[in-house]
Amino acid sequence: MGADFLTGGPPGGGPGRASFWNLLDAPARTALRGAGRVTAYPAREHLLRQHDLTDHLIVIGDGCVKVTSVSAAGYQAVLALRGPGDLIGEQAWLDRGPRSATVTALTPVRALVIPADLFRAAARDHPVITGAVHRMLSARLRDADRHRTAAGADPLASRLAGLLLDLAAVHGRRHASGAVEIALPLSQDDIAGLVLGSRRTVSRVLEQWRADGWVSTGRTRLVLDNPDALKRISEGGAG
Repeated sequence: MGADFLTGGPPGGGPGRASFWNLLDAPARTALRGAGRVTAYPAREHLLRQHDLTDHLIVIGDGCVKVTSVSAAGYQAVLALRGPGDLIGEQAWLDRGPRSATVTALTPVRALVIPADLFRAAARDHPVITGAVHRMLSARLRDADRHRTAAGADPLASRLAGLLLDLAAVHGRRHASGAVEIALPLSQDDIAGLVLGSRRTVSRVLEQWRADGWVSTGRTRLVLDNPDALKRISEGGAG
């Protein structure tokens, strides 16, 4: 596990918001490190599976995962991306029910896997852990509310541009030309799910942006060739 993770690490869960790990003090982090084990997951491996009856929790140390849920009709929705410092698996820990979603490694991931009973014991000894879980859940609920509101009020192009800029801020690799490559193997289906849009519409918007020279795409490859143009779109400018 990298030193950044052990000392708190960079913010996870999105730009401008502290991760679960960063909400903890040093004694709480020490307690959780002692309660868990570091586990490595290759890209595309499942960390958690929907409907499983496990209740351990996982803190992401390095890498990025996607959270998906499949409906009874078979539709797969991409709910979120999680990164360094983020806690996953907390829902089953809280309600002791089956897993509500599948979590899959987008990149190689190293994480701290903590049995539920040991996490609960650490939380009893260090109330800051319970407080951090509550703050994290509140922030995710607020994010979900904003996301749904934006889906009803903002054009898909604006939401898509905002998503790509957020991904570039957290996972971007800047080229000498000034272009920024998003270093995550996201499909257009994944991107459509994250902006609550259809794959067809997302594909059409990306095709127009390719023609404009704003983005370059390949199979699970996305480069922002003109981030400034995308910023104008995200702020409500004409596309």
